[in-house]
Amino acid sequence: MVKSYKKEKPTGNYDAIIIGSGLGGMTTGVFLAKEGKKVLILERHYTPGGFTHVFKRRGYEWDVGVHYVGEFHRDSTMVAAMFRYITEGRLKWADMGEVYDKMIFGTTVYDYAKGVDNFKARMKEYFPAPKDQASIDLYVDKIYEAQKAQQGYFMEKALPDAARFIMGNNLRKKGLKYNRPTSEVMADITSNKKLTAVLTGQFGDYGLPPTESSFMMHSALVKHYFNGGYYPIGGSSKIFECVEPTITERGGEIYTNAEVSEILVEGNKAVGVKMKDGDIYKAPLIISSAGLRVTYNQLLPQGIKEKKNLQGQLDKVKPSVGHVCLYLGFEHSTEELGLQKANYWIFPDNYDHDKNIKEYLKNPDAEIPVVYVSFPSAKDPSWDERYPGKATIDIITLAPWDRYTKWDGTRWMKRGEDYNEAKEKLSQRLMEKLFSVEPQLRGKISHYELSTPLTTKHFANYMDGELYGLDHTLERFDQKFLRPKTPVKNLYLTGQDVVTVGVGGALASGMVTASAILKKNLSNRLKNA
Repeated sequence: MVKSYKKEKPTGNYDAIIIGSGLGGMTTGVFLAKEGKKVLILERHYTPGGFTHVFKRRGYEWDVGVHYVGEFHRDSTMVAAMFRYITEGRLKWADMGEVYDKMIFGTTVYDYAKGVDNFKARMKEYFPAPKDQASIDLYVDKIYEAQKAQQGYFMEKALPDAARFIMGNNLRKKGLKYNRPTSEVMADITSNKKLTAVLTGQFGDYGLPPTESSFMMHSALVKHYFNGGYYPIGGSSKIFECVEPTITERGGEIYTNAEVSEILVEGNKAVGVKMKDGDIYKAPLIISSAGLRVTYNQLLPQGIKEKKNLQGQLDKVKPSVGHVCLYLGFEHSTEELGLQKANYWIFPDNYDHDKNIKEYLKNPDAEIPVVYVSFPSAKDPSWDERYPGKATIDIITLAPWDRYTKWDGTRWMKRGEDYNEAKEKLSQRLMEKLFSVEPQLRGKISHYELSTPLTTKHFANYMDGELYGLDHTLERFDQKFLRPKTPVKNLYLTGQDVVTVGVGGALASGMVTASAILKKNLSNRLKNA
């Protein structure tokens, strides 16, 4: 049972305090709880679950971060086993079907088909030249090679210092072989500009175009979805709902409206947390799921930050891009509207992701470089029972923080008429992108509202409204300090900055962090999950 800090305060003794109830923090909490630790999870938002929670308004519901998940085609995959382990089998998933993503360039549509053989066959239909067909085979091989090579890279993050000293470099170097720009690896595979653009179309899932992203990130993301997309039955909030009992039934406690203002450090040891209201709670372990930048810049005392030269670490990484999300509601069923389950990725028809993003970042009136469209009401088989006669759509695109800084510091829902006008202009542009591929929807929208990076900052506490934590650049993957153990004794990190962005990354970070804390290979716990 989740409690509100406004109504009730923690009173027990805890083995670990976890800051943040996102999937990384929750997964860490589950592993610790199942190893006999009593955990206290403190969530500043009034809704638990981080980006797995749902947003409700005027009789509608939208997912805010979990639009699809891969790797459920076999029970033995890490993602499937992890979800069984942390939810104890309570969470059920719906298959999105034969096609999970559609890449749309102008009026040309390229389907991402479920299953590696189907994916390759569909791509070869679009690109029948023998040279391109060989490139498609090589691309898939490279994805698998890179993903397999990264296993040791991420395993190293959980090792004790002595073992890391002996084996660390060898474990890392196999993965780092693929820490090259995605564009550079693609140039080795094919010279076909259109094929490259189609194969890299999911870059929005990690927020960087091909010249800026690491192929380590690209390969992990693409491999994750090769065997299709899946959606939690009952909506993304079911994730937290199904994880929570695994912790609370073992004596753990979860509080919302519980904002931590400071991590307490005595000497060089984290000993507890100070709440926004001044109350103090202590534990032998403090785990932050709030992200590297928030943890070091806002939660640790300035003196500790200076003593440990944490700014030096922060200077080596940068935040990812922000986003806007347009939430649409319809007083029509999914069937009446003819909505599909597959996500849409809508691009300009010049097949140049990098150029389009550069132009848009310089000029907000330039053509929008990528528009992602998700249909949560179509993906969830329980939707019509829960919301009969209604449907919802999410539309997402990138949004640089500097376009919103002039409204930083204003109050949520009261940011001024110029802010509302800017949102309305962008909302209309995004709706036109939707109508270009689903013209039957014009005139049928009953409700819409747009979130911006300021919304993300308000609810998720990311400093610059970033969506994906730290940017997934080559520099990010080069950093050895992005691991659970911090320079402050008994202070650990979990979440997307430890492994990578995405549901799979968050799950893995929880296991990696708990393994580092307990000095055990907790992946063995998944064998019987």
